[in-house]
Amino acid sequence: MIKAANRLNTVQEYYFSKKLREVRELAASGKPIINMGIGSPDLQPPSKVINAIQQSFNDASAHKYQIYQGLPELRTAISDFYKQKFRVNLNAANEILPLMGSKEGIMHISMAFLNEGDQVLIPNPGYPTYTSVTKLVGAEPIFYQLEENNNWQPNIDALEKIDLTNVKIMWINYPHMPTGTNALKETFEKLVAFGKKHKILIVNDNPYSFILNNNPLSILQVNGAKDIALELNSLSKTFNMAGWRVGMVLGNANYIEQILKVKSNMDSGMFYGIQKGAIEALQLSDDWFKSQNKEYEERRELIFKIADKLNCTYNKNSTGLFVWAKIPEGKTSEEVTDMILYDKDIFITPGTVFGSQGEGYIRFSLCVSKEVINNALNRF
Repeated sequence: MIKAANRLNTVQEYYFSKKLREVRELAASGKPIINMGIGSPDLQPPSKVINAIQQSFNDASAHKYQIYQGLPELRTAISDFYKQKFRVNLNAANEILPLMGSKEGIMHISMAFLNEGDQVLIPNPGYPTYTSVTKLVGAEPIFYQLEENNNWQPNIDALEKIDLTNVKIMWINYPHMPTGTNALKETFEKLVAFGKKHKILIVNDNPYSFILNNNPLSILQVNGAKDIALELNSLSKTFNMAGWRVGMVLGNANYIEQILKVKSNMDSGMFYGIQKGAIEALQLSDDWFKSQNKEYEERRELIFKIADKLNCTYNKNSTGLFVWAKIPEGKTSEEVTDMILYDKDIFITPGTVFGSQGEGYIRFSLCVSKEVINNALNRF
């Protein structure tokens, strides 16, 4: 056998990859499993988006290699979307780079800016991919603690006490996953100033802005943010297009140019039809968001009832696709979720998947129909 690269010793198989195998095996054995752990939207994409991809198949260039930077009209649609929704002006020619999902952007940004031995500030709790990608490129993760009593916002004073000499990138994620905490303009302003002071690239991962959120914010709204910040966004959650893999990275033209050097050596462009569908999605009216959020509000109210059955506490004003709930003291997050899985045949995510600060919490997904949530509720 050929020995695997040493870098693989730094990471493990993704939690959901492993756990979902067990969940599938339980279902295959006849267990009536309800999966409330994964944030994969179950609702359909807008009909206009599906029509757009279908109509594109006969276009002359539909099945050829595509432009690495994406279709000019897609970049224009992204620029218009950010101007309308966030009041952010972006040059469609050189400040926008479409991605095959924002997850690949985490790797591209890391490869573009990190050398072996560089350090990266990563939120705890936070998206596990920030850590695994940091390790895969030979950099060192430095975890900064987010706490409920600080509204899950970064503690800048605590960050200033860290030796930041070798820190090159700081990952932030607002609206925050897994806690559902929304961004604060004040937080973004402090982070931009912090990044400039210490020459740290601040990257906001922002795919949940329009899910149960009446105040979408972008870090690029802050004056001077483009000097030191990038933003990732995605159509996966907002438009139920997770499997289409449409994302984007936005910011300073020089930063985008460096990321393109990586991306252009990794793929040969996004499928034409998917880009056409993405353009249509970005041009939808606000009625789309209102209708979808009404459905998510109704689902969230039902999940609150399940959390009440478990004597959990939670923030009723959280945003995004999840309910982050604090469990009673006395048991660990994994003990609670395993008990629910084996006794009630319901899969819920333990907070520890997202870091040590997730201990004592569990996460429910809203990507389950009201009928299924009621079924789960009745099991209690």
